[in-house]
Amino acid sequence: MFGKKKNPNKIKQGSKAVDVIFYLLALSVCLITLYPFYYVIIMSISDPMEVAAMNVYWYPKGLYFGSYQLIMRDIKMWKSYLNTIIYVLSGTFLNCLTAVLGAYPLSVKNLYGRKWIVRFLIIPMYFGGGLIPSFLLMNKLGLYNTMWVIIIPGAVGIWNIIMVRTYFMGIPEALKESAFIDGANHLQLLFKIMIPISVPILAVIAIYTIVGIWNSWFSALVYLPNEKLHPLQMYLYRVVVQQSVDLKQLSFDDASKAVERMLSNIQLKYSIIVFTTLPIIFTYPFFQKYFIKGVMLGSLKE
Repeated sequence: MFGKKKNPNKIKQGSKAVDVIFYLLALSVCLITLYPFYYVIIMSISDPMEVAAMNVYWYPKGLYFGSYQLIMRDIKMWKSYLNTIIYVLSGTFLNCLTAVLGAYPLSVKNLYGRKWIVRFLIIPMYFGGGLIPSFLLMNKLGLYNTMWVIIIPGAVGIWNIIMVRTYFMGIPEALKESAFIDGANHLQLLFKIMIPISVPILAVIAIYTIVGIWNSWFSALVYLPNEKLHPLQMYLYRVVVQQSVDLKQLSFDDASKAVERMLSNIQLKYSIIVFTTLPIIFTYPFFQKYFIKGVMLGSLKE
């Protein structure tokens, strides 16, 4: 006789139509984000004549890998690859080491002036001396036009120190106290207990550092006039932006000269972009599970 009384506290499910709209929007964003890189890939493997005529949009027209064969013969590019690997390995190691050594003292609660030191460290995160003072400093220190000018200035990351400190402060104090009771000192506590259980945050710092160094080119543009020391991204900058590298001269045998005449310089640029970008893309899946944790540790904890 009477209608069923509605529960005002009942959780209402969203409309399916709205869900479909959100899914379509998310799919559209993904397509818009991924299409530029997909376009670069299909342009790099399509027929050179189709690429020169700009007829490639949605799928590769013809298959041609000759541009990659030419790039593989470029000695300067492989030298830049080696330089980048050196910069990445040394920079990642130093960033992880300095982050741990800087964060551990700041995580000790009875350290006098700990909060003031943390606040002082935040200042250089937002304010710097500028390009000219930095250039003069690198020159006075004798780092100009050497590999060390890329490695040393980026060896300390204040944001990394803050993230590791936040992670250290989340470790139970009982674990630290038990280590001291067993006779451990601060160095033993740090290297035998704190670091082994801090692999997630160190992995986050590692991937951030790897991506940052791999994609860096401006420091080399300012501090490294010697092309033999240039990283890979600086070589790519010279090819795509400055156009100071003639990619058509990468081959030397007579059999490929006819093909080189057909190759457009545009396709070679697309090919080298793909060739230099894929390694860092393949790095992400190995660290993906640590990304959310790294973002959650971004807040300051006093």
